[in-house]
Amino acid sequence: MQIENRVRELVEEKIADRPELFLVEVKMLPNNKLIIHVDGDEGISIQDCAAISRHVGFHLEEENTIVQAYNLEVSSPGVGEPLKLKRQYEKNIGRLVDVKLPGGDKKEGKLLAVDEAGIIIEESVKEKGKKAQLVETQIAFNNITEVKVLISFK
Repeated sequence: MQIENRVRELVEEKIADRPELFLVEVKMLPNNKLIIHVDGDEGISIQDCAAISRHVGFHLEEENTIVQAYNLEVSSPGVGEPLKLKRQYEKNIGRLVDVKLPGGDKKEGKLLAVDEAGIIIEESVKEKGKKAQLVETQIAFNNITEVKVLISFK
């Protein structure tokens, strides 16, 4: 945890002058793999990831923060990664999302809005014998287990 906190500080320090970039998460895995997910309102470039990696790696080495050998991986969250921050939801407004609810229920629809309390999606609801209708559904964050952006290849 101490390592993750120091890495968070180093990343925030490196992107402080880039308000469009934001730290999503830092994870130190048991296999000594240090994963840093950084994103941007318009995405993040490989050059930005490399600069963050150099900055963090340099300081961790200088400070001898991690004594054992480790792998450092800096990237944007992968396509299949769940959304974690409000800012990630905002970035994905207008896209199709898969929402997992407690108890295993799921909803799928277009992400229309996000606020401090939750999200609004537009889902297609079909009642028996009737044509499907688009319905706006508000879902509170405390009723959400996980949200992933769905990728369409149409």
